[in-house]
Amino acid sequence: IVMKANKSDNKQNQLVETPAILSASDAEKMSRTFKALADPTRLRLLSVLLQDEACVNDLADQLSMSQSAISHQLRVLRNMNFVSFRREGQLVIYQIDDEHIGDLFLRSLEHSQHIE
Repeated sequence: IVMKANKSDNKQNQLVETPAILSASDAEKMSRTFKALADPTRLRLLSVLLQDEACVNDLADQLSMSQSAISHQLRVLRNMNFVSFRREGQLVIYQIDDEHIGDLFLRSLEHSQHIE
């Protein structure tokens, strides 16, 4: 099934291939994804990590937040497999672990700028 996404401006309609009816399982998975992205701190973390990998200290400095607050939000992102980490000695380095995250992030940013 192909859905038309109508646009209010003069751009062409975009065609998006979607299932006729979203399954309950897929709806639940999508809901978890959107919930994980529905936090301003997590979005700010992703914006930094989409640029380059970083350790908790660097993330805390860049976002002017405590290390514990950063660690808490990174745990949510890790549990969703959005980010992963590796150890370098005592440092724990975080990076984006899902190629879809960048696309979701940019689409969301474009949409948020479009609706203002």
